[in-house]
Amino acid sequence: MSAVFDLTCELIRRRSVTPEDAGCLPLIAARMARAGFAVTHLRYGVVDNLWVTHGAAGPTLMFLGHTDVVPSGPEGSWVSPPFEPTVRDGHLYGRGAADMKGSVAAMVVALEQFVAEHPEHSGRVGLLLTADEEGVAIDGVRKVAEHFRERGEQIDWCVVGEPSAKARLGDLIRVGRRGSLSATLTVRGVQGHVAYPEKALNPIHAFAPALAELAAENWDEGNQDFPPTSMQISNINAGTGANNVIPGTLQALFNFRYSTASRAADLRARSEAILHRHGLDVQVDWQLSGEPFLTPPGGQLREAVVAVCRQLCDIEPEQSTGGGTSDGRFIAPLGAEVVEIGPVNATIHQLDECVALAELEALPAIYLAICERMLPS
Repeated sequence: MSAVFDLTCELIRRRSVTPEDAGCLPLIAARMARAGFAVTHLRYGVVDNLWVTHGAAGPTLMFLGHTDVVPSGPEGSWVSPPFEPTVRDGHLYGRGAADMKGSVAAMVVALEQFVAEHPEHSGRVGLLLTADEEGVAIDGVRKVAEHFRERGEQIDWCVVGEPSAKARLGDLIRVGRRGSLSATLTVRGVQGHVAYPEKALNPIHAFAPALAELAAENWDEGNQDFPPTSMQISNINAGTGANNVIPGTLQALFNFRYSTASRAADLRARSEAILHRHGLDVQVDWQLSGEPFLTPPGGQLREAVVAVCRQLCDIEPEQSTGGGTSDGRFIAPLGAEVVEIGPVNATIHQLDECVALAELEALPAIYLAICERMLPS
């Protein structure tokens, strides 16, 4: 049907479940080399990453994506096989069609077209792809960003192809993301027989008042760019499975999605103060997945993407900082403006994931237009 359709199908056929790449990156690297891009393979641990660039002096515009996908789930529950691209009712079905092999294909096609039509473009344009976004995200863009920092690699603008739209392409762009701070909490008690509670210490009972206080705490009020910080308990586990045994330990998992109105260190300190105020014997292991970031109003990239949505999608995009996290959280600290724009996200991670063919065909023109605005000839 088209270059972007054909490449998307080729990528969907590759069973690239995190951290496997299944040949996606070599395929793209070969295409980009033929188009005149300098190709760098960056492997950390078992994870493959690809960085390709065109141009030298001047500001750098990066496109950012991932070739890995989440597991398909029961393949027999899909209407068509998850790793066999299938067209049905104006949509292309397959794992990764929306998240985000369609966007990756669109970026590749747009960059090929951009350097063919503007070989003397200003600045430098690049494409960074990883096979470790859907998993632990340790050896993917996080490691590449550390490599860039050590080399003094300057990234000025970053376009992330995550599926951002709600109902139609261009109706929502991400101009920032909340930070993500997770914790594994262990509450230590004393195991015993339920008939002799005076000889035991039930960690479930001990933790309950602290849990209520954590859940009721007003962490911040948010600000004009972000909603208030949210703390959610995602798992609690305790007990031996027997109804006559008081457990000796309790483990709870919880997560903060926090705005620029709070700092990770303060959230940690306040949480631990609540736990200790209740006299608990606890251990808390913290993991910071990413700090919040924001491309402010008036930023060059933000203004360019809004203008392209108006021009090519005939829509005024909502400019949001909602949703989960993306690999943009690793590039923003390098000093880059980060904006995310991609197809509708209604079916991502679901059975029968799909992307509308009309949106897939429109994506390369959007990415091309962003290139032309940011790096004019």
